[in-house]
Amino acid sequence: MASTITKIAPFSVQVPDSELSDLKSRLQSTRYPAAEITSGWSHGVPLQAMRELTNYWIEKYDWRKCEAWLNSHEQFLASYEGEEIYFLHIKSKHAEAMPMLLVHGWPGSILEFRKAVGPLTDPTQYGGKAEDAFHLVIPSLPGYGWSTAKSEWSHRRINKAFVALMVKLGYDQWVAQGGDWGGDLVAILASENPPASLVGVHLNTIFFNVPKEVGGRKDLSPGEQRAVRQMEAWDGTEDAYLMLQATRPQTIGYSLADSPVGQAAWILEKIHGWSHHRGDVYEILTKDEILDNIMIYWLTNTGSTSARLYTQQNHDWTMGTRIEIPIGVTLFPGDASYVPRSWAEKYYSRIIHWRDAEKGGHFAAWEVPEIFVQEVRDTFRHVRS
Repeated sequence: MASTITKIAPFSVQVPDSELSDLKSRLQSTRYPAAEITSGWSHGVPLQAMRELTNYWIEKYDWRKCEAWLNSHEQFLASYEGEEIYFLHIKSKHAEAMPMLLVHGWPGSILEFRKAVGPLTDPTQYGGKAEDAFHLVIPSLPGYGWSTAKSEWSHRRINKAFVALMVKLGYDQWVAQGGDWGGDLVAILASENPPASLVGVHLNTIFFNVPKEVGGRKDLSPGEQRAVRQMEAWDGTEDAYLMLQATRPQTIGYSLADSPVGQAAWILEKIHGWSHHRGDVYEILTKDEILDNIMIYWLTNTGSTSARLYTQQNHDWTMGTRIEIPIGVTLFPGDASYVPRSWAEKYYSRIIHWRDAEKGGHFAAWEVPEIFVQEVRDTFRHVRS
């Protein structure tokens, strides 16, 4: 018998002043490493950039603004197999709104979707149509934010919990959207005996190996050559964090739990490297937005528990997963990964929407919410009809 959500309880975020005082004290007492001996970000976050963000954190940043935004929406804890799943449930005023599960990744959080909430739930206020409205269910992954991870969470267990949540909320037809881990989770959900209630998915990140039937590089199309180049670049410069989190999440956890600057640097480097900008990440995301996201990890002490999800990647990876239900894909030029449609068509039999966006990166909803919202609308219009 499938596990169910046994209880859903209202929740609000109330961070004690003492925790914010402790944070400020730690920031002021930071012992920085020696400066890098290279230019740019090739060795990680430059010392000057880290000092700049830390000084802003101490002198100008206000967590209470983010807390107020969270508490302006309905938040809940759902009990599942002895764990708690934190989620936002933001309903549209439009009666025919479609329920949508939004799933974030690492090093993001539910705040990735913050700027998309209004246009998705109340499209008529943002130049859209009432028939484009969604009810949003936005959970924190287990071990992220206020979702617990007292036991092991495989990708498939997470999906079972999310399906149970949608059932408990009374949604008999719904869609799902995800990027990064969210994209991987949604792809697994759509591929392995998907529930009849799941009628479509949209992904802004997909992970593939080169299909076995693809020939040598000289036989590849320009899009396929781009995919191979980005895979090679990833293996050469980007995947060290992945291997560490996949094999030693507890070891890195001590640094992330004890040093707010350490936690911030671990996240900031990826936000800088995976987003779409001309060298200055603050062109597209403000310091406050980035610190809000970092604070979710710091205040909940989830540096190590969020990393644990990587220990499951070798078991649950979706490269080459066949999906038979309607799927939309939007790929963004600043993302670290890229998959051409020719490869995706070998595994996705019902692609209803595909687009290579002109701007944006790994954190699509966060960086370019207007494009993200339009892509979600365009995908699920096919499902609504």
